[in-house]
Amino acid sequence: MQKILVSRCLLGHRVRYDGGASGPFAVLERWIAEGRVVPLCPEVAGGLPTPRAAAEIPGGQGAAVLDGLASVITTEGEDVSAQFLDGARQALALVQKHSIRLAVLKANSPSCGNLLTYDGTFSGVKVSGEGVTAALLRRHGVQVFSELELPEAAMALTQLD
Repeated sequence: MQKILVSRCLLGHRVRYDGGASGPFAVLERWIAEGRVVPLCPEVAGGLPTPRAAAEIPGGQGAAVLDGLASVITTEGEDVSAQFLDGARQALALVQKHSIRLAVLKANSPSCGNLLTYDGTFSGVKVSGEGVTAALLRRHGVQVFSELELPEAAMALTQLD
């Protein structure tokens, strides 16, 4: 049975930067019951507290952070790239350990966003791009979806099983 990496905040865990959570989502609850879900919050795994200062990537590109060309910066001006990179590496380790080929990660997040991220100005502007963890997983062949694409993720899972 194919396992799925899922952002902990989407499972109702209060690990978002603001101490909040998202969900519940019926399909994720079903996957939990089936024993498919491997939960992770890359930011917490990387050592950041909850709650924590909001963070964004100037330019919005997690791949640039992976390549050392951009940083993840908080509203307080702190560079938290090391924690984001550590969390992304932990996500990759889980993917490799469990032979995961599909992830459902939090939309728009500087770690987990798969289509859009915030542009680094802390003004609410989103740009096309992906978070640090999403970029690393995609580089390693993992299909990355957000909670806004659960039907597509379910279809992809059916094809993998």
